[in-house]
Amino acid sequence: MQVRKLKVEGAYEFTPRQFGDHRGLFVSPFQQEAFQQALGRPTFPVAQTNHSVSRRGTIRGIHFTVTPPGTAKYVYCANGRAIDIVVDLRVGSPTFGRWDAVEMDQVHFRTSYFPVGVGHAFVALEDHTVMSYLLTSPYVAENELSVDFFDKDLGLEIPAGLDVVRSDRDRDATSFATAKERGVLPGYAESVTVEEALWLPSGVGAAR
Repeated sequence: MQVRKLKVEGAYEFTPRQFGDHRGLFVSPFQQEAFQQALGRPTFPVAQTNHSVSRRGTIRGIHFTVTPPGTAKYVYCANGRAIDIVVDLRVGSPTFGRWDAVEMDQVHFRTSYFPVGVGHAFVALEDHTVMSYLLTSPYVAENELSVDFFDKDLGLEIPAGLDVVRSDRDRDATSFATAKERGVLPGYAESVTVEEALWLPSGVGAAR
């Protein structure tokens, strides 16, 4: 497993080794040992898994979770091709306002780890693009907020020639500056505290 630190503090890209033969191919998108070595954590505590199917041109995000409770994500593309994007929305973070992207497909099988408090988005580049997520917290609708993907202050980029498809929620998302002014963006120190608590014994020092 190859590991690359992304431009957002605490976010990582993982590229697993592939094993192919006359039957096809085998690959392990999540490997505990590689996760331990990269993050210094025992494992990824899974509370929920999500699975989405998107047509070419679909943009989902930028989504983030109110912190606390917050959530961390481990994301991979099970079918198709996508650009997976992490945006640092954590006020006070050394990389606040920065973003980075991971190209996901069935050639390299790259995956991403996103820490608590960051924003997440992806762009589907093929029909029937399947994105799968491991989450450290269950989905609670009222805790899920969004920032406009096309906010000029963030400067996210997408390939030319896409007929963009977005949900009403994402089209109506607030700007990055407005979200900051309203105080709804996660704080960096608080996000780190919540993330640290993920690896404590149940009920010990929980910030969630």
